[in-house]
Amino acid sequence: MLVRRFSDSAVTELHQLRPHILMDAGELGARHLSVNWLEVPAGASEELRSHEESEQVYVIVSGGGTMSATGDTQRLAVGDLVLIPPATDHAVANDGEETLALVSVQSPAVSADELYSRRLAAQAANYDDDADDYE
Repeated sequence: MLVRRFSDSAVTELHQLRPHILMDAGELGARHLSVNWLEVPAGASEELRSHEESEQVYVIVSGGGTMSATGDTQRLAVGDLVLIPPATDHAVANDGEETLALVSVQSPAVSADELYSRRLAAQAANYDDDADDYE
């Protein structure tokens, strides 16, 4: 048995979201899973995204909000599980007053670099584009 403490997980700041990388692709000897803990502050949301090869499961740990996928939006509460099939656009939003926390599991594994670095790069590019508008 291998244990990674929450306090030892890598944390990435992504716009207003705060992903904790509990188990990146290939870590701890896992061959087919990656696991993240995602904190979504009140009023924050993700942009639509998909993972071409991976199924993704979210489990709501605290707070509440909504998950949208392929035109369907569902309200979520603590203990709810959401299954997102491969290649399905999806996004989570927190319209509540407390932080929404979700555990996200991907299979086959998706590296944190793929999950977050591309989105950080896109976010930075969007900020640069916005800056150009004011020159």
